[in-house]
Amino acid sequence: MRLSLILVLSLFTGNLFSQADSTQLDWPREIVQGKYTITLYQPQLETLIENNLEGRMALSIKDDKEAMTFGALWFKVRLSTDLETRVAVLEKMEIPAVKFPDVDNEDNIEKLKKIIIDNLEAVKLEVSLDQIIASVDSVAMDHIVAEKLNNTPPNIYFRKESTVLVSIDGDPKLKEIEKTKLSEVVNTPFFIIQKKKKYYMQGGTNWYKSDSLLSNDWEQTTFIPSDIRKYAKKKMDEVDTSPSKDEDVPKIIVTTTPSELVLTDGEPAYQPITGTSLLFITNSESDIIMDINSQKHYLLLNGRWYSSKSLADGDWAFIEPETLPEEFANIPEDMSIASVRVSVPGTPEAQAALYENYLPQTAVVDRKTATVEVTFDGEPQFEAIEGTNISYAINSPQTVLKVNADYYAVDNGVWFISTTAKGPFIVSDTRPEEVDNIPSTSPVNNVKYVYIYDSTPEVVYVGYTPGYYGSYVYGGVVVYGTGYYYYPWYGAYYYPRPVTYGFGVHYNPYTGWGFSVGMSVGWMTVSVHRSYWGAAGYHHGYRHGYHNGYHNGYRRGYAAGHARGKYNGSNNIYKNRANGVRNTGGANRSQVQNRPSTRAATGKANNLYADRNGNINQRDKNGNWSQKSNRATTQNRNLQQNQRSSMEKQYNNRTTGNANTRSFQNNRSSSQRMRSGGGRRR
Repeated sequence: MRLSLILVLSLFTGNLFSQADSTQLDWPREIVQGKYTITLYQPQLETLIENNLEGRMALSIKDDKEAMTFGALWFKVRLSTDLETRVAVLEKMEIPAVKFPDVDNEDNIEKLKKIIIDNLEAVKLEVSLDQIIASVDSVAMDHIVAEKLNNTPPNIYFRKESTVLVSIDGDPKLKEIEKTKLSEVVNTPFFIIQKKKKYYMQGGTNWYKSDSLLSNDWEQTTFIPSDIRKYAKKKMDEVDTSPSKDEDVPKIIVTTTPSELVLTDGEPAYQPITGTSLLFITNSESDIIMDINSQKHYLLLNGRWYSSKSLADGDWAFIEPETLPEEFANIPEDMSIASVRVSVPGTPEAQAALYENYLPQTAVVDRKTATVEVTFDGEPQFEAIEGTNISYAINSPQTVLKVNADYYAVDNGVWFISTTAKGPFIVSDTRPEEVDNIPSTSPVNNVKYVYIYDSTPEVVYVGYTPGYYGSYVYGGVVVYGTGYYYYPWYGAYYYPRPVTYGFGVHYNPYTGWGFSVGMSVGWMTVSVHRSYWGAAGYHHGYRHGYHNGYHNGYRRGYAAGHARGKYNGSNNIYKNRANGVRNTGGANRSQVQNRPSTRAATGKANNLYADRNGNINQRDKNGNWSQKSNRATTQNRNLQQNQRSSMEKQYNNRTTGNANTRSFQNNRSSSQRMRSGGGRRR
């Protein structure tokens, strides 16, 4: 028997980092200008507020006579980010201060400052997002909107044999299929057809039938009416999802309420977690830990922990993150179950995830060419949002808000405005302040995480943070979904709302949220554009699975799956727009061809650090620290203990960030090679 497959689809599309690209993220960097060579050492980052970053960096200037001068500069920049390639460009750089320790000649100081400022304000430096996350001293966490989440456990089913959870969004809605005698259940991502008084379901290459839609007595069948087969083929072609061959015939659980499925391949197999009194279940795609002291099982769902004495159905209770057993934080980093550390408050992984949840994906939107088409199922119908003066359209597949006399549409991370509900809409350069008050009980609360940073007569600078696709901060960790059930619209059309449960959502440190649904991709027939499981434009889940479970090996979420059909799109929502986006973050090299360029200073150690006073400190390969000086008689001075501790922390942060950058690049390249070879991992 085979444990049900994890749905694993590719995250990574487009061009990979070439060797040349990856070296552009290395430090130190050099700028050669006339007789001067300016060497920039890796920035030490201080604060991140929205898309504005402040920090400092050590530097050196060498002239044609080999004379070397050390200095430090402070900078303020606007981040242009690409969360897909995990690269940020430091744009619109301001340099409020430059300091050269021990240089007394004012003429020389001003000359050196001018060389640096003229070059750095023109160049655009690329920085790895992993370096930013590891190095920034403080993120303005108070800017993160606090959500009141519903953490009530869903229905949790436990099975020891291959099973599929078939989720229906509330009471089943059947719609007649034109020119046939068939009806289709439209409020589900599963393919379910009614003919006469029987129901037929396709999952992979298997077919099932039942006299009752909501029963669990579905049985496999080989006799399928020809009109159903014909429609199934058409439906599969429309969404480009070819059924994959199942190695066994799973059982079926049909549910109309928020539910999750936990599977083990036979009886649960427990393995000790080194150095703790914890065990974890190895033959499951779910994260399940057993605390020997309390005899409780802990299950991780969507970043939330639930506990129960038994794995049997029911009796699960939500656990506040800060009340987890202390030993959870001691799970060794080299064990496969270490992926859960991201959901344990206070761990480095959890802290990085909090910062990750604050980083925006940015874009530059062209006012003239960016458009949105807003549609309604009948005449526009609006419903008031509790506690605000905002109403939202309940019968539109787009997010349309009425704020006072204006109408706003949010489409793929861009705000649009109109004086009428049906438009036409134009790009907005203002974001209503009232949206920050939309509660999590509203299905459109995700728009509060879409921002407008700046604008010109030609373009608008925009961005969104992961809250836009359902990622929230709670109790020192990140969780997925608000936990609330939102009623969909059903008229002539069915418009689903974001859902929290039903798809085994897991957090991935590089790709955000993806899910395992306990089945092969052939079970799913819904188009990604219907946004069944997330906010409008959210494309993580269905395409980007989680390398969890003993068949795939944990790989701690760092490796991507492979592409299948047309589901190899981008996790950068702005790249899903058909028009209007000039730049979606990262390097826009066409704009910087004639500007000073940087190159990796190969052969130079990345071992200079600037402290907050502008002194330059150096760490040798033995871990010894000294202070550099521009006076020949005092080239090196030992640091005090508190200075060494501060610099050692900077060193450790830099090392971690650079290691994560290399890990991402290596896994990305590995994923691309696997995709090119057409292989499939089981």
